Amino acid sequence: MKFDIELVGKIGSMALINKENNILDYTLIARLSSELKPGYIWVTSGAAETGRLDYIKRNGKELEGSPEDVKTDYAAQGQSILMETYRQYVDSKYSLRQVLVEHQHFNDEQKREHLKAMLLRSKEQNAIPIINYNDAVSTEESRRFEIQSLKADHKKVVECVDNDETATQIACLVKAETLLILTSTDGIYKDSSDPTTLIKEISGKDVYEVLDNINECENYCNGASRKGANGARAKLEYIKDAVKVGTRVIIASAKYSIKDILSGKVNATRIFVK
Repeated sequence: MKFDIELVGKIGSMALINKENNILDYTLIARLSSELKPGYIWVTSGAAETGRLDYIKRNGKELEGSPEDVKTDYAAQGQSILMETYRQYVDSKYSLRQVLVEHQHFNDEQKREHLKAMLLRSKEQNAIPIINYNDAVSTEESRRFEIQSLKADHKKVVECVDNDETATQIACLVKAETLLILTSTDGIYKDSSDPTTLIKEISGKDVYEVLDNINECENYCNGASRKGANGARAKLEYIKDAVKVGTRVIIASAKYSIKDILSGKVNATRIFVK
């Protein structure tokens, strides 16, 4: 099978934060950024949390108001910080391109093709796309209404309620060889409280068997790392679309290097057709 992009990677909000000091984990971002290169597409969460921490740092308190408005304001503040940080640590010989997406970019064929073409051009133009969902302009109420309208006309609708879904849809769009989901854990566990129960492989002789085995593993998944996150079960549900098009999926800890994860040197959950 021919793949157009080597890797689509995604990192979650909590993996980006140094919990001891309540700041961005600059060491982690520097390490990961140094590995990014053309042919990689990077999906990053963390804008709202980064903006929240920055606002507290500058004002000594949290924002007040409706949760929707607060999230919007934090995300708008955090986006520039995230991009500045990635730009600081990505190899200077590569261009960096910020891409803010919404569900409409995946549910409209013309917008899908426009986005796909831009992402594929980036590889040829020595550039690395950094993608995030555009929380600063997308309200929950408007998104819900738009999704409901789309479902009346479409059999399957991309909602992008989580960057795991966004990363999966990007991987499908550009025919990525590997989809890498980085989290704060080593992968999917049978028992989240017991690290020895890590599920290192979910595979099968064909796509249908892999999907059946993913469904079985979903039964082990409960809870999420933070409020508003959808947890391991949602990750497994989202990545099914990538498996269907032949993409290898790896769910791993952000504490490891991309190189070591891809080479199989460290623990992770690897999902593929044998």
